[in-house]
Amino acid sequence: MDIPKSLLSGADQQNVVIFEMPKADDVDECYLNGKLIGSTGRMPTDPSGYFCGVDIVRNYPVDAKKGGIRWDAENVVAVRVYNRGGSGGLFWRPLTVRCPNAAEGLAMQLTEDNNGQSSCEVEISTAYASATNGTFTATLTDRETGAKLTSLTKRLSIKRGKPARVSVPYDKHKMCLLTATYTDAKTGKVLSESKQMKYILTPAAPATPRFNNAPLYGVRPGSPIIYRFPVSGEKPMKFTYNNLPEGLQLSESDGALSGKIDKPCVLTFTVTAENARGKASQDFTLKVGENMIGLTPPMGWNSWNCFGLSVSQEKVMSSAQALIDKGLADFGYGYINIDDGWEAPERNPDGTIEANEKFPSMKGMIDWLHERGLKFGIYSSPGETSCGGYLGSLDHERQDAEVWNKWGVDYLKYDWCSYERVREKDNDWGFASCVRPYLLMQKFVRQQPRDIFYSLGPLGGTQVYLWGIYCDGNSWRTAQDIDDTWKSILDVGFRQQAGLARYSSVGHWNDPDMLVVGKVGWGANLRETRLTPDEQYTHITLWTLLASNMLIGCDIAQMDEFTLNLLCNNEVNAVNQDILGKQADRDRKEGNIEVWSRPLSDGAIAVGIFNVGDKDLQVDMESLIPSWEPARTVRDLWRQKDMSADELRCTIPAHGCRYLKVF
Repeated sequence: MDIPKSLLSGADQQNVVIFEMPKADDVDECYLNGKLIGSTGRMPTDPSGYFCGVDIVRNYPVDAKKGGIRWDAENVVAVRVYNRGGSGGLFWRPLTVRCPNAAEGLAMQLTEDNNGQSSCEVEISTAYASATNGTFTATLTDRETGAKLTSLTKRLSIKRGKPARVSVPYDKHKMCLLTATYTDAKTGKVLSESKQMKYILTPAAPATPRFNNAPLYGVRPGSPIIYRFPVSGEKPMKFTYNNLPEGLQLSESDGALSGKIDKPCVLTFTVTAENARGKASQDFTLKVGENMIGLTPPMGWNSWNCFGLSVSQEKVMSSAQALIDKGLADFGYGYINIDDGWEAPERNPDGTIEANEKFPSMKGMIDWLHERGLKFGIYSSPGETSCGGYLGSLDHERQDAEVWNKWGVDYLKYDWCSYERVREKDNDWGFASCVRPYLLMQKFVRQQPRDIFYSLGPLGGTQVYLWGIYCDGNSWRTAQDIDDTWKSILDVGFRQQAGLARYSSVGHWNDPDMLVVGKVGWGANLRETRLTPDEQYTHITLWTLLASNMLIGCDIAQMDEFTLNLLCNNEVNAVNQDILGKQADRDRKEGNIEVWSRPLSDGAIAVGIFNVGDKDLQVDMESLIPSWEPARTVRDLWRQKDMSADELRCTIPAHGCRYLKVF
């Protein structure tokens, strides 16, 4: 392409030329006349690992004098593209070359600090040599009321390599929208960014002990009992009991219940938790019988959404310790599950499987978890290899189940992955070919003298929810893999879960996939979830209504106050763990408002009212609540308070929700 030098004429700066590139699917390196001028995403060969950049706009600045531009002559622009799992390509817009004004080199970054004193750090930088002076304004608005909360104005001077920084404090208990604006004094050009601040709705848990669990647990006769009573409150805490059945032990220091009961029965006993501030008691029922695994959906953590294939024993144990230290175990999160990436490269000569070098003592690690009342989950595939290319269980199902029992595994995620090659080899594309490998593993898992929660993968060319119960699956995936975007929440959560409530029952749960709040990354490099605060409230609200598996996907050690508050609302979690076990379904859809509800064991109903559109909407919730009776009490579950009639008329933010209990 020819680039005329007249491009610089009349420009208020003549130092930089912008190459506005198409988007690339999904990593690119751009070269001008053989010289690299910019890249987006990271190639698999990068020392920091692969990172997808498909949705990132690519504007590459080039020095007008030293950047290698051949003025008034032909230039060659070459783009190297990598697409993970596809053929790659460029799309969205054609390549254009232009000379920007000085203000266009400005960039504004808003970084939130949600720990301790809540504030947003605004950084304004310039990529160009020309300095800029201007006026900065920050305005905080309460999105619920529309009221302006605060505003500040400053004069700033910005130079390349010396960005301007402004700290904007805000009230973390209000739905604050920050609008930051910089106006360049010379050109009048305006740079503006808005950000919804994280907001905390859940009241702090009391210092006195409080039980945060369903008063019910199930186990098969003769299986080891591994259960940790989730009790919040000031530590240290002492646990005692009355009428504890013979064969059981309760740890005085952390409430870990262990032992076994050999015969079918229903046992009830009382557990008391006491600290320096007071005490609380709970009557607890233990059901011992053949179909007692997963009487409530599992709550815990899975390694995939943060660590991907880089998972290790050290990361698992530090995550488990963080689960305890940050108080998540006090709210019912009891499973510590590893996903793909634990398997050795080859099987032993006798066909048994081992862990790879990242897990030097799998049994030792699991014993460590069990001592703390936490359960352990593992991952495999019915095919020859797993999704990540590690060993699968094909032709070794019995051996793998026996090894897992020996180690002490409590949960199996059985993914589909390479089994498609078996179907292709056998030319067997019928319905039964999808069910057969899951039935086979179910046979050997259930033969083990311990309870293993059986979670079925999402693939296989058919809807697993249609047949998962016949494989004695305790849960099954109901959609494709989730990611941390609103599009994914909309597809996986709303569109693909409507109408599925009839396939869910106690011990057999629909699973729309793991949680994507907090810091995620699917590998060695973690980042903040791309979901807005409103979208994260919607995510947790819908998943608890759906009686879904509640498996945290982020790095627990880096969990901030907002995410912890989001996951540790005992009234919200109680809906997920309700012993009636009735999943919510969509009651009505009016434009962008969707109403989902489920009945609860105490006779109340839980109702989620969602705004799935892109604009804030004013609603009259009274007209949307199913089976509305004006005399009923309506409770805001996130704020944990009863609502007045006036509060039922409110604004629901774009992609946000209100979560109610009506009784």
